Amino acid sequence: MLYELAERPRILLIGADGQLGWELRRTASPLGDVIATVENDSRRRNVSAELLDLADHGAVRRVAAEVKPHVILNAAAFTDIDQTERELAVATAINGVAPGVLAREAARYEALLVHYSTDNVFDGELDRPYSPSDPPHPANTYGATKLQGEEAIRAIGGAHLILRTGWLYGSRGNNFLMTVLDLVDAGRPISVVSDQFGTPTWTRSVASATVQILALARAAGAAWMRERLGTYHLTAGGRCSWYEFAAAILERYGAGDCELAPRSTSGRILSTAPPCSPAPSCAGRTFRPATSPLGSPSPRRRHCWRCAWPEPPRRSAAAWRLWAAPSTKRRRALACSWWPARCWPAPPWWR
Repeated sequence: MLYELAERPRILLIGADGQLGWELRRTASPLGDVIATVENDSRRRNVSAELLDLADHGAVRRVAAEVKPHVILNAAAFTDIDQTERELAVATAINGVAPGVLAREAARYEALLVHYSTDNVFDGELDRPYSPSDPPHPANTYGATKLQGEEAIRAIGGAHLILRTGWLYGSRGNNFLMTVLDLVDAGRPISVVSDQFGTPTWTRSVASATVQILALARAAGAAWMRERLGTYHLTAGGRCSWYEFAAAILERYGAGDCELAPRSTSGRILSTAPPCSPAPSCAGRTFRPATSPLGSPSPRRRHCWRCAWPEPPRRSAAAWRLWAAPSTKRRRALACSWWPARCWPAPPWWR
């Protein structure tokens, strides 16, 4: 396993074309030899990687046999919450069954599996942040398939870290930040949910935290790492509503004159559109947690790695000119400059 190696480990990265996978590839490269896979063939033009469909479990086994990894990072998932309701079989194969296949292959090659899960394994009914020890109770099918994947990994019993996170945003993929910027570009009024609460978490911070954990694991040794295997919550600190997050985005990117309106979910019912959508929104049927910050009741936060949700730094004059440029791609280059990686030091209990 990684923590028994002196040389550069082979890291099999599943889902390098996703928003988190893209950051993981960048941050994990100095640590070892990253062998990346992507789900969509059209995205290989942006990243040198092998094509792998997680729903094809035979292909997963073949790739693992070819790589013989020391570490497996599973950043791939069927993440469209509404689409999961309509394509349950595919979502179950990717979110629920494939993690168990990866866990079995990790055990076969004595590798460490790092699997990313979600705050949607909880129903959002508690009035405090969820602890890893809280019993999961998914509010939707997506959360149920992700919980199935967690349980499949635990059933194998190999070396694993399950890192739950939520409200991810970054400069790649489909996420709330990119949706807001798209709507700003289109000059359309924006309607945003104001009664669902969580913790916006930058994908680069999650990737950096993961690599710090792996580096510490390699340096500290097998006995140290065995004591720290299990399920953790990896998220920023604090909380806000989707509406507050959108308002912060508009303010920080100089689009404060954009029309922004709050809307209610009428309990837990959310429109089939994302939390941020062109106004007016349409009715829908998918349930999402009303409040889903992740945390830990322990003063030492033994199973929670968190930082404060800091005030985003003001943009420089050069950044402002970049934002004002007509290219949407250039404007998006600023998307992840808010929450710097320095707010993710290794927690004391990992030392």
